[in-house]
Amino acid sequence: MKALVTGFEPFGGEEVNPSSLAVERLKKRYGSVVVQTATLPCSYARSGGVLEAAIAKVKPDLVLCVGQAGGRNELCLERVAINVQDARIRDNDGRQPIDKPVVKDGPAAHFTSLPIKACVAAMRKAGLAAAVSNTAGTFVCNHIFYALMDIAQRRAKPLRGGFLHVPFAPGQVARLGTAPSMAIADMTRGIEIILEVSAGRTRDLHTAEGRIS
Repeated sequence: MKALVTGFEPFGGEEVNPSSLAVERLKKRYGSVVVQTATLPCSYARSGGVLEAAIAKVKPDLVLCVGQAGGRNELCLERVAINVQDARIRDNDGRQPIDKPVVKDGPAAHFTSLPIKACVAAMRKAGLAAAVSNTAGTFVCNHIFYALMDIAQRRAKPLRGGFLHVPFAPGQVARLGTAPSMAIADMTRGIEIILEVSAGRTRDLHTAEGRIS
């Protein structure tokens, strides 16, 4: 089984992005799951194309995109991506779309296909602060989450996909002042747990489809 996990480059004047730092620490294999990683640009115009190219290259069964949500104090698995681009700040290309769709004439929203409640339960059992989130915002994180699920919907081969928001890293808080943070090692462990739980459910899905066919 193949998994693709992506993080984002720094944005908003930050020198680092904890999502990419956590993703870079992943091992290349967890049991039967082979992991490939990629870093996406914090760009409305370019991120979707980079993600789609990575999916075409890796041909994964499972995709988890990871992004920073400064101010949150938990690992937040997102339930839904909405078809809106509405930027509070400019992206790394200097663009700041207001009330624009991610995909013209696309559905209002896409839901994750990851077993988010099972993943959150497993992360909490491992001692990690984790929760299901019902809003991925309207910045590039939501944009890429929507784009991912749109790609998954168009693929003939089943593709599980979803999005994880991570808090600031401790080093960022030292510069920014008081804000929740989480160790990068804990973020990486959370990603590992999501992959393990989701991969098990994906194997079950493929087995059931094989029996039906």
